[in-house]
Amino acid sequence: MRRKIVLFIIIAVCFLLQTTLFQKLSFANIGPNLLIIVVSAFGFMRGKKEGLWIGFFCGLLIDIFFGFYLGVYALLYMYIGYFNGMFQKRFYPDDIKLPMILIGSSDIICNLVIYFIMFLMRGRFQFWYYLSSIIIPEFVYTMVITIFLYFILLKINQNLEEHEKRRAIKFEL
Repeated sequence: MRRKIVLFIIIAVCFLLQTTLFQKLSFANIGPNLLIIVVSAFGFMRGKKEGLWIGFFCGLLIDIFFGFYLGVYALLYMYIGYFNGMFQKRFYPDDIKLPMILIGSSDIICNLVIYFIMFLMRGRFQFWYYLSSIIIPEFVYTMVITIFLYFILLKINQNLEEHEKRRAIKFEL
């Protein structure tokens, strides 16, 4: 129960930061995608199932407040969380290379799918413009924020796991 409450708080805080503070700190109207960082990080730290559920709720939040079609972001983020969960066995807390690669690729894939669904399907064929003005700047900004936010999420996850282990040992006795 404690994990669910903490995850709810993390998702809410990141959503609020992404939609308020980082919109004011945007460069060329581009801000970082904090929810992709959360979905990807918890996906590969906790596994496919938790990545899937966190992705669903993060995407649903975006759908409710900003989406044109209900469920598009929920489904997309759900797949991203599940895909990142497949790398749980290769996850080592001390290594930042894998998280950076997974978060970066998740951000690029997310933006490419959004381009395909939201723009290409409606006859907007300016892919190079979209790539140079939205995908790449958001990728760079997200990677810079990932360096700081990832370690905060990692520390929170480690504290939650320690608490769960202590609680499990207490119930075994």
